[in-house]
Amino acid sequence: MLRIAVLVSGGGTNLQAIIDSMKQGKITNTEIGVVISNREQAYAIDRAKQYGINTAVVSPKDYENREEFNLALCEALDSYQVDLIVLAGYLVILPKVLIEKYPNKIINIHPSLIPSFCGPGFYGLRVHEAVLERGNKITGATVHFVDEGTDTGPIILQKAVPVREQDTPEILQKRVMEEAEWYILPEAINLIANNKIKINNTKVYITD
Repeated sequence: MLRIAVLVSGGGTNLQAIIDSMKQGKITNTEIGVVISNREQAYAIDRAKQYGINTAVVSPKDYENREEFNLALCEALDSYQVDLIVLAGYLVILPKVLIEKYPNKIINIHPSLIPSFCGPGFYGLRVHEAVLERGNKITGATVHFVDEGTDTGPIILQKAVPVREQDTPEILQKRVMEEAEWYILPEAINLIANNKIKINNTKVYITD
């Protein structure tokens, strides 16, 4: 049984997609050990509590320096004995010590087709603004393993989404979530839970 921690900062729509997929049997051999947020007011925490899921708030604002926060985050994850960390709209840079402690055991959902519109500064609504500014006709989402770079880890799954002429960043963000993120993040978790992911150097292979 794969025990996961879901790290969130906002509303938790991807968290809800994970919960729904577990209920529907689209994710198997998996349990959510804890939902952790850097914001006490994040609605994702309320979502988790509605389903009786353990929650924790670990905010950089509550610590004197980044080192203390990093230690607290690591200790919180360790206390729940998780096998996989899922970043589902988590807007905090992970400490190097955590990435080293969980090699190939942290995944992230990014709202573009990496390597386009990714890296420092490309998160949230800014990604979709950049897509529209550039005039792209196709965008999408990517699930990838997390390494020490920004959006540079091995790609697990991607799904394309069309860009339409009347799109605003907000409309496009919603479509990418509904048509891509809410599908490929649960699918990636299920693949990992059922030992169908192999990594060779920087490439991910999905086995039957």
